[in-house]
Amino acid sequence: MAFLQNHLLSWILFTPALAAVVMLFFPKEKVNFHRWFAFIASMVPLALSIWLWVAFDPAVKGFQFEEIAPWFTVVHSSYHLGVDGIALTMVLLTTLLTTAALLASFSIEDRVKTYMVLFLLMETGMLGVFMALDLVFFYVFWEVSLIPMFFLISQWGSEKGVRVWGKNREAKERDYAAFKFLLYTMAGSLGLLAAIFLLGMLSGSFDLVTVMSKWKTVSGALWGIPVSTIKAIVFWAFVIAFAIKVPVWPFHTWLPDAHTAAPTPGSMILAGVMLKLGAFGFLRFILPLYPEQAKIFAGALAFLGMMSIVMGAFASFGQTDFKRLVAYSSVNHMGFVILGIAAAAYAVSTDPTTAAVALNGAVLQMFNHGLSAAGMFFLVGVIYERAHTRDLREFGGLWPLVPIYGGILLFTSMASLGLPGLNGFVSEFLVVRGAWPVFTLFTALSMLGLLFTGAYILKGLRDVLQGPLNTKWVGHLSDISVREIAVIAPLMVLMLWIGVWPMWILDVINKATMHLLALL
Repeated sequence: MAFLQNHLLSWILFTPALAAVVMLFFPKEKVNFHRWFAFIASMVPLALSIWLWVAFDPAVKGFQFEEIAPWFTVVHSSYHLGVDGIALTMVLLTTLLTTAALLASFSIEDRVKTYMVLFLLMETGMLGVFMALDLVFFYVFWEVSLIPMFFLISQWGSEKGVRVWGKNREAKERDYAAFKFLLYTMAGSLGLLAAIFLLGMLSGSFDLVTVMSKWKTVSGALWGIPVSTIKAIVFWAFVIAFAIKVPVWPFHTWLPDAHTAAPTPGSMILAGVMLKLGAFGFLRFILPLYPEQAKIFAGALAFLGMMSIVMGAFASFGQTDFKRLVAYSSVNHMGFVILGIAAAAYAVSTDPTTAAVALNGAVLQMFNHGLSAAGMFFLVGVIYERAHTRDLREFGGLWPLVPIYGGILLFTSMASLGLPGLNGFVSEFLVVRGAWPVFTLFTALSMLGLLFTGAYILKGLRDVLQGPLNTKWVGHLSDISVREIAVIAPLMVLMLWIGVWPMWILDVINKATMHLLALL
C-alpha cells in the first residue's frame, strides 16, 4: 500500500498504457473482450484519481505527490511528476471522461482492438501533460496525446462528405479533418518545442520547479543574443501553441472540422479534455513565468476571448448540422476560460481578489465545459446512430418517440446554456464577475455571445424535439439504451452537484489559484 501511495501518480499515468500493451497480445477477433478490458482498465486510473482527490490537501502550497527520478542527467532532465489543485482537477476530468468515452465506444465495430489501444495511449498522453513537471516529459506527453487522436479521426471518423483539397483534389472529409487537425496542432507544437528548448538552455535545467525559481534572475546573453530577446521569443511561442490548442479565435477553424469528422467518443475527449491542454498551458507556463508580459497583452487576450464567445455563438446559431452546432459551442464556451485568464493576468497586481474570482471561474469553466461538451457530443452521437443523419432539418417533434433521450438532452443543454442550478452557471458567473471590473467593454460585448448561446441551444432543442412530429421516424427510432444512460449519468450528476454545491470543487481550485497568483 505504501508503494502505491508513494507512486500514485505513476500508477494513474501508466495504467492505461500498460493495459494497451497487454491488449496487443490478445487475438483481435475477441471484440467484446477488448471492449470490456479497455473499459475496466480505464476504471483503474479513475478510481486512483478519486483516491488522489481525497488524499490531496488543498491547503498545502506547491505540488503534491511528487515523484522524481534521474533520467537524462546530461541536460538536467528528470522523471518528475506532481499535481497542484488545478492539475488535480484536470486529472479527475480526464479519467472520468475517458471511462465514459470507452463505454460509449461499444458501438464501434471496425478494428476494435486497435481503436481501444489508441484510446488508452491517448489517455496516458493527456494525463502526462497535467502531471509532468519536467519540460521534456511535458512535450513528449503533449505529442503522445496528439497522434492517437489523428488516427481516431482519420480511421474511425465519419465516412460521409467530401472536401476539395487544392484545385481539383478531393478527399474524404475525415481525412481532410484529420490532416487539418494535425497540421494546426503540429504548427503549435514546433513553437512549443523551440520554447521548451530555449527555456531549458537559459535556466540550465528542464525541471519546471527549477526553471520557475531561476527564470526572473536569468540575464546576459545566449549565443550572442540578449536574454530579453530570447524570453520574448519563448513567450510568443508559448502563446501561439496554447492559443491554437484551446482554440482561440481566429485559430479555431480546425476544431469544427475535427469534431464533425471524429467518432463520437473521439469528439467527447477532444472537447472534454484536449482543448483544456491549451488553457492549462496558459496557467502552467505563461502566467507564472511571464506575469509582466501577460499583463501587458491581457487586453489583446481578453479581446480574443470575447471574439471567441461572440463568434462561436453566432457560428453555432447558423449551423444545420447538429454536431457542428455543438462544435462551435466549444469555441464559445472556451472563450470564457480565456477571458477569465486575461482578467486575472491584468488584475493580479492591483486587485488580487478580482483576479482570484476570474481565475477560479476560468479553471471551473474548464471542468464544467468538459462535462457538458462531452455530454452534448455523446447525445448527438446517440441520435446519429439511430437516424444516420445530423441534419437538424430532418428531425422535428421527436420527443414522443424518445422521451428519455429528450429529457436527458434538455438537461444537458441547460447545463451547457448556463441555467442557474447547473454547473455552467457557476463558472460563467465567476468569469463575468471577475472580468467586469477589469475589461468592462469586452465583458459587456461577451453578453451578446451569452444571448446567442441561449438562442442556438433552444434552436437545437426545437429542431430535434419540438414542433410537428416528422412521421418518417415513427417506428424507426428507439429510445436511449441502458448502456448509453450509464455513459452520461455520472456527467449529469456532476452537472447538478456543481450547480447546487460548487464548493466541493471550488475549494480545491481556489486554494490552487491563490497559490498561483501569489507567485506572480
